[in-house]
Amino acid sequence: MAGISFRNVTKAYGKNVAVDNASFDIKSGEFFCFFGPPLSGKSTILKLILGLETPDEGEVLIGGKPVNHVSPAARNVAMVFQNLALFPHMSAGDNVRFPLVERKVPEAKIRERVDAVAAKLHIGHLLHKPPAQLSGGERQRVAIARALVRDPVAYLMDDPISALDARLREETRVELKRIQRELGQTLIYVTHDQEEAMSVADRMAIMQHGKIRQVGTPVEIYDKPANQYVARLLGAPMMNIMAAVRGAGLEIAEGTIVLPFDLTPNAVTGVGIRPEDLRVEPWREGSVCRPARVFEVEPLGGYTVVTLDTGSEKLRALMRGQPEVQLDSAVALSCDAAKVHFFGSAGEALVR
Repeated sequence: MAGISFRNVTKAYGKNVAVDNASFDIKSGEFFCFFGPPLSGKSTILKLILGLETPDEGEVLIGGKPVNHVSPAARNVAMVFQNLALFPHMSAGDNVRFPLVERKVPEAKIRERVDAVAAKLHIGHLLHKPPAQLSGGERQRVAIARALVRDPVAYLMDDPISALDARLREETRVELKRIQRELGQTLIYVTHDQEEAMSVADRMAIMQHGKIRQVGTPVEIYDKPANQYVARLLGAPMMNIMAAVRGAGLEIAEGTIVLPFDLTPNAVTGVGIRPEDLRVEPWREGSVCRPARVFEVEPLGGYTVVTLDTGSEKLRALMRGQPEVQLDSAVALSCDAAKVHFFGSAGEALVR
């Protein structure tokens, strides 16, 4: 296994900059995830690591050694592509075996490795079938098995479980995390699913338009986003971000939320509150805040999403269980001051 690093790497296709001056270090044995919307540069980073693309500027290092001019085959990196790239004329079992056969691994070792990986991914009963007879989810598991059967310096996975149904996707990501921990190998994972990214990653990089906006553990990034973009990207429902007005304290959301004392630096222009930190209670005459109105209620079993109309904008609150909240009723909003996020004029997070 090996660590992987980028040093000021840029890759453009004509006028479109896919990766923009990216620098990061992925530790050996780490489960590292690149997360961002489509066309943010995630897949291009994988291609640069694999050697399918060459940087226009900067340096790619594997195991501390520059590999800009090293062929993909010599890099010994396993890849699961988004389009799977299975050989249609081979059975699932032969697809899984292929990397070991090409490396002339002894037959007994091949059988041992294939059987072990097939058991972990629950595809042993599918190995005799050609890809055309498999479902999309089954084909994805075969493609993952073909990567896992090798012993590379790192595994690269480009949104490998997107075609699975929700329950199987949940099971597979738990299994991938367990397998990576058992193998102790470096695994680099690309996804646009925030729940998937946060659940599997030891650390993650948040991407936007080819730029890396923040790197850290999922908890660090969720609790201390570097800017408004990161703050809104992680979290479902997304963070409420509102303009701040100074008075006796700090008024936000048209005065429907009032912090009792001003904790913010002078540069603050925006205030963020996550839906799970927004408290919703019946409004009473004499409250220090203006009432908000319940605009919509979405019961989702274990929790309920409540949309609130403050007059100029709508906020969302995440409430436990199924509270008795009536449409169009007046409610009082509040938040623990320690849970509030502050942002500057450029969207940057401010330290309190």
